[in-house]
Amino acid sequence: MGLKEWIIPQEEVFFELMAKQSQKVDEASELLLELMDDFSSLRAKRKKIKDLEHEADNIVHDIYYKLNETLITPIDHEDISKLASFYDSVIDHIFGTVNRIELYEIKKPTPAMKRYAELVRGQVRQINKGIALIKEMRKEEMEKSCEEVHRLENEGDELLYSEISKLFKGKDAIEIMKMKEIYENLEIITDLCEDVSNVLLDIRMKYS
Repeated sequence: MGLKEWIIPQEEVFFELMAKQSQKVDEASELLLELMDDFSSLRAKRKKIKDLEHEADNIVHDIYYKLNETLITPIDHEDISKLASFYDSVIDHIFGTVNRIELYEIKKPTPAMKRYAELVRGQVRQINKGIALIKEMRKEEMEKSCEEVHRLENEGDELLYSEISKLFKGKDAIEIMKMKEIYENLEIITDLCEDVSNVLLDIRMKYS
């Protein structure tokens, strides 16, 4: 078997694993959006997201294992590792936020919670598009996806400022603390999505 034949399967393994991880985050972000329409199925959706988070962890472990045993990878080892790690943080925080909603016994979603879920859903779609474009290194399209992730993150920042300001006009200190933490966790997810897109931008620049 020649060198080319040995390298190609290794490339495919990493692209396949990244696609699998992307699918898990995609499903989790969709469940988050569905949940922000109606909390009546909160426990069931929490369980599904937890299962997805566990499955995504296993995929990340597979990526790390392959990195450790593979000399030549389609992009730098460090870039693959960062993508896997940062995207894993996104699904971890999706689950963590839903967990807090159940733990704090939040009765119903707010418009701001729904908007955050829409922002995260939009970011994940763009990230998954960008990851899929790495293989062919379609740089302009990758950059456009990353720009949209950044735009949505900025909206998340503004939304947090607005909602925290509204919260502190209330009188129920416990409720204020609960909702503040949930909004901050949702905003963190948008930040983490931007971290993933920044790795994609680094890859785009490195191979330009």
